[in-house]
Amino acid sequence: MRLNEVSYSDAQPVDGYGDGFFRIGGQVYQGGVLTSAAGTAAWDGFGEPEPLLSLAGEIDVLFIGTGPEIAHIPADLRKALEEAGLGVEAMNSPAACRTYNVLLSEGRRIALAALPV
Repeated sequence: MRLNEVSYSDAQPVDGYGDGFFRIGGQVYQGGVLTSAAGTAAWDGFGEPEPLLSLAGEIDVLFIGTGPEIAHIPADLRKALEEAGLGVEAMNSPAACRTYNVLLSEGRRIALAALPV
């Protein structure tokens, strides 16, 4: 078996998550989080679409972690994101974190907005 070290050149990976927090690039963030090549910041959730919309043109796909269970994102938010040219994939936060890390390691233009578990 051959092992390869994964390198993340554009953004920081999700190192871990737990009850109410995410650890990204070695730093702990309480509550929701938005991370991309532009950096990582707290995110207040679906009622705060502006930071997500500001990623238009910078990323191809936005992974939205809906917390411990998969849930639909509000229809008006999905419509606004898609009209801005952002691909949107909603899944539970653990799956969103894993998917984000895999695609980040491939050098893809992605971002993660996740609610805590």
